Amino acid sequence: MTTLESPVGIGVIGAGFISDQYLRTLATFPDVRVLAIGDLIPERAATQAQTYDIPVHGTAQTVLEHPEVQVVVNLTIPAVHAEVSAAAIAAGKHVWTEKPLGLDRESTAQLLRDAEAAGLRVGCAPDTVLGAGVQTARRAIVDGLIGRPLFAQTSMQWQGPEVFHPDPAFLFAKGAGPLLDIGPYYFTALVNLLGSITEVAAMGLKASEEREILVGEKAGQRFPVIPPSTISVLTRFAGGQTGTSLVSFDSPLARQGVVEIHGTEGSLVVPDPNMFEGRVAYVRPFEPSGETPGEQEWIEVPPAGPTTGRGLGLLDMVRAIAQDRPHVASGAVGYHVLDVMLSAEESAERGEFVRVDSAAPEIPVVPADFDPTAQTL
Repeated sequence: MTTLESPVGIGVIGAGFISDQYLRTLATFPDVRVLAIGDLIPERAATQAQTYDIPVHGTAQTVLEHPEVQVVVNLTIPAVHAEVSAAAIAAGKHVWTEKPLGLDRESTAQLLRDAEAAGLRVGCAPDTVLGAGVQTARRAIVDGLIGRPLFAQTSMQWQGPEVFHPDPAFLFAKGAGPLLDIGPYYFTALVNLLGSITEVAAMGLKASEEREILVGEKAGQRFPVIPPSTISVLTRFAGGQTGTSLVSFDSPLARQGVVEIHGTEGSLVVPDPNMFEGRVAYVRPFEPSGETPGEQEWIEVPPAGPTTGRGLGLLDMVRAIAQDRPHVASGAVGYHVLDVMLSAEESAERGEFVRVDSAAPEIPVVPADFDPTAQTL
């Protein structure tokens, strides 16, 4: 395993919208320091370097060739996630990548094999699962708060990103749509809470074959819709539980962040998996009374854990490397979630159940006292 020097040198490839969220958070972690940023448009990298006091800026190659960069943060578009991550591994760098890990099983599996052979780590977003919201819910399930989990329900639905994004076509291209763009948050949360998924069945649709940009300089332009813009997914977990999940860019009703786990002794609501914190609460079954049951009482579960922003999974990864332990948002988990979503796409196309061949490793529980702002390396 490649050792790390403290503070760990970080290089960022991709200076788009999401980079602001990472760079703001990483600046608060004493265990890491962002040394370089590169982008296909070098001027964009220069702007971010000036804004966040990053010493070096340029292209992706600038980051890969920087001798003090030990971990590359891959914030490029999904179509090149696997390619850029593979280049970082070839350059001898650990990798943290935005979701999804890749767009196909072959290149992403090869990426993980190459990293393992080189003694390098791969981490994959979303890292919201390390936050107080999902981790409080996970500890509640582990402690038996709702008995034996039986089934899960999740939902994310609204009319789509063209209402605010000035260039949304890439969100409706191959490798995106609501399933691969938003689905990773929900399926990663479910895998953290209930374990590996073994089988899926799905149905998808498109409200239209083309959509129109509604804001910005390109307003009025039309673009094609490639993947389903609405998809419903049934899941079966290795532990025997089942799940139903809806992700849609076609719904006039905006409703997101719905995650519920129902067990033999209670039902648990989990915060929006796109966030690091939120309400965790549960209800108990009705007691027999001979009368029609009234309103159920919600019991709050006090949250415990970090409530920081994007980059928390990267911090956990670099600490895990130093401590020689598994990290939470691992490449193997990212691969399993990708496999689940690709299997759902295949199920929707073929009209049949699809077996998920991969499995997630055992995922560590984040300690309630995890402190991102403490220097540990």
